[in-house]
Amino acid sequence: MRFPLTSFRSVLAMFLLAFAACAAAQTQPVRPLLTPDELAPLLRDPSVRVLDIRPAAEYAAGHIPGAANIPYGVFRGPADNPGALPSEQALTEALRRAGIDHDVHVIVAHAGKDATDFGAAARVYWTLKVGGLTRLSVLDGGTLGWKEQGGALETAAVQSRPSTFTFHYDRRYALSTEDLAAQVRSPHPPVLVDARPEPFFRGDERHGAAARYGTLPGATSLSYAHFFNADGRTLKPVEELRTLVGREVPPAGKPTVTFCNTGHWAAIDWFVLSELLGRENVLLYPESVVAWSRRDLPMDHEPSRLQALAREAKRWFDQ
Repeated sequence: MRFPLTSFRSVLAMFLLAFAACAAAQTQPVRPLLTPDELAPLLRDPSVRVLDIRPAAEYAAGHIPGAANIPYGVFRGPADNPGALPSEQALTEALRRAGIDHDVHVIVAHAGKDATDFGAAARVYWTLKVGGLTRLSVLDGGTLGWKEQGGALETAAVQSRPSTFTFHYDRRYALSTEDLAAQVRSPHPPVLVDARPEPFFRGDERHGAAARYGTLPGATSLSYAHFFNADGRTLKPVEELRTLVGREVPPAGKPTVTFCNTGHWAAIDWFVLSELLGRENVLLYPESVVAWSRRDLPMDHEPSRLQALAREAKRWFDQ
């Protein structure tokens, strides 16, 4: 039986329209931060993949339609140094299973309960960008925000067509402790931004895996918590962020490096400065104070031995 020419032309026209729409989507600029309302129409786009970074049990209980699951722990180091970079092989395997490739727009969805959840999404975003992906966004408010805005959740696991993506760190943007130490010693050190709460910056508190109290030499304090609305979960408008950052971290003609304890909160500062405000030469020190404090490297606000013993005693009694 002959296939009618008019039908063939109709099918061809539909194919060409779909191809053109897909090509246009690939050329459209991708915004680094999306609201649930902005996400909703994108779920119909086959080139979009929501990446749910919650634990597998939370994902199974209900996730954004079409979302793939790679728990945040996959993007982190061991318990004694959580900011360490996971292996390229582990990330390659995880991203291939999720169907993620260079041409996919990846939208990172965190739990959305608090600002620290946003930090997980920002760290994943940073990792993917350093690994060569460019079409990236974070869902402001995460999965909880999506649900609160009336977004549907599904429980069926998503089976993705595996990709051929290979993850490689661009070492220019993933600072090691040795890299940063050399920069700090140089005649033109970078601007260092401590994203931790003030007690850590002042040397009154330390992370359990850190060897010493204090902050990196010459650092400026800019706690991640300042960037969030009263709900403690969603980011303030960009102009408010610009004003806030302008007061604390004036524009400089040299690199800016954000850090915290384990490169988690620091990812929020990096995301705001680099991705939302468009500042150039903003880098993230992933291993942060936990790794720095274990080396024979200078620190500011480091207490005396007696003061440190008093702080350790307080930590012991507070446990």
